[in-house]
Amino acid sequence: MSGFPSLIGSQSTRSAGRPNVLFITVDDLRPELGCYGNRVVKTPNIDRLAESGVTFTRAYCQQALCNPSRASLLTGLRPDTVKVWDLRVHFRETVPEVVTLPQLFRKNGYRAEAYGKIFHNDMPDRKSWDIPNVFPQTSRLYSKGTLEHLDYLILKARAEGLGEDYIKAHVRGPATEIEDCRDEDRWDGEITNLAVRALYRLADAREPFFLAVGYIQPHLPFVAPKEYWDLYDPQAIPEAVNPYPPKNALMISLNANDELRDYEDFAETPAPWKGRLPEEKRRRLKHGYYAGVSFVDAQIGRLLGFLDRLGQAENTIVVFLGDNGFKLGEHGAWSKMTNFEDDTRCPLIIRAPGIAGNSRTASGLVEFVDLYPTLCGLAGLPRPDTLQGVTLGSLLEEPDRAGKDAVFSQFFRRHVSAPLMGYSVRTMTHRFVEWRYMDTGNVFGEELYDEVRDPHENVNIGDIPENRKVIEDLRTVLRRTCPVRPRRGPALIAAQSSDLRVELELINELGEEVTVYEIDADGARHWVHDLLSGEQMVIDTFLTHPYVVESLSGEFHKVCYADYPRRRVVLQR
Repeated sequence: MSGFPSLIGSQSTRSAGRPNVLFITVDDLRPELGCYGNRVVKTPNIDRLAESGVTFTRAYCQQALCNPSRASLLTGLRPDTVKVWDLRVHFRETVPEVVTLPQLFRKNGYRAEAYGKIFHNDMPDRKSWDIPNVFPQTSRLYSKGTLEHLDYLILKARAEGLGEDYIKAHVRGPATEIEDCRDEDRWDGEITNLAVRALYRLADAREPFFLAVGYIQPHLPFVAPKEYWDLYDPQAIPEAVNPYPPKNALMISLNANDELRDYEDFAETPAPWKGRLPEEKRRRLKHGYYAGVSFVDAQIGRLLGFLDRLGQAENTIVVFLGDNGFKLGEHGAWSKMTNFEDDTRCPLIIRAPGIAGNSRTASGLVEFVDLYPTLCGLAGLPRPDTLQGVTLGSLLEEPDRAGKDAVFSQFFRRHVSAPLMGYSVRTMTHRFVEWRYMDTGNVFGEELYDEVRDPHENVNIGDIPENRKVIEDLRTVLRRTCPVRPRRGPALIAAQSSDLRVELELINELGEEVTVYEIDADGARHWVHDLLSGEQMVIDTFLTHPYVVESLSGEFHKVCYADYPRRRVVLQR
């Protein structure tokens, strides 16, 4: 693209011309954008970004769920290596010494800041940023009236004896709401305001910046301001062409619509194999999704506009992506959480100064684990040896080149009480999925889809004898990257049942504040106490309950267990 000078050999007052990075993530955004061929959705700002960058039309996440997808792409490790497969486990409990993508930029003289959802919601990583991850404070998810009703539902659930973890995960308001409000009254509007202020400040600094901005819409609930709903006639938005489960599919492969059922007005949503939602509800959901996409598009337009007006566009790498796909009625399902194409294929646009492929489209297969090494290459930073992706540099220069031979995704399920992992390999012609028991590695079942004749993955052809050779070849490819071996999971560090009460004494001699978390039976963190430097505390607990202590800077991380009758732990470097 014209107007972007080459990074190589350029000089400026900003650390010898090293490029900035603007890293934009969008929750649950599938490639439902104008630049991906959709002629109904209105995304003029993202489309303009695509016109000036390289648009990857076959980019795939490693797992179609927020926490594992983000943990994987930001560490450059596949889910089985980072050992994060669900929404509960923090990757610092599984790979505490890993250097994340923004952390690597920090180590090389960049100022790294995050606004909105970059890592998963309440799991921000302290070591990755120069200041704590900034989240919205003055905006709101719903209208005031709906928030009051949600408070009532929470009080009602508590009165019925439901636990706080259950309430947090499953007691929700409506799946959609239309309120005539300002952009900044919603989370994503405030995130943009915060990020723009950061841009003003960072543009004047001598060190280059890595600015991460994470948007929530179009994640459920669909709550964009009214003006974005008004962009669409719901009757003109096409419905899914395959609103039924794939023929011969394994039941375990399907999304049962559990996430949508958590919303008050969709509590009766049937599983895909039991029926469809009424048309009015289907159209309302897709209308809300499109409104959310256009809302976020407007925010991205503001952000990129300020980048340009501040004179930083010509020295800034822009990365735009959706963390996973999303089903909008395909296979009778709503949400993500499968290995199917609609859930694993994601939008990805990279605009880098001086790249020959800018304004073009790359149709080869790529994966999100490739982003980390790609950004290292674009910024001229040393690449960690542990990364499991490859650089996309050649595709950025020559988008017509072939991509990878195969890309890999996976998804965790429970079958009765046994944990299963479905491993998927996607080539240009097929998708093969092998479901294995995690604890033994034994195969539970297989699926095969023909991506040429059946691009919507409507028929599992794995049981046809003529396809055995295809399956054997794909199984070999899959097992080379996702080897068969017994695995513990989904939580490696978790509370075990115990009746023996003990005490854990913590003494903070680190010289900085620490946060103490208890780890529950699912491996999730729960805040216990913020312990100032020089303070001590005693926790009355059980013998097999783990605790995590993390310093404010993130440089200290320790898992602690008590002992009988008391264990004393001095926190020191």
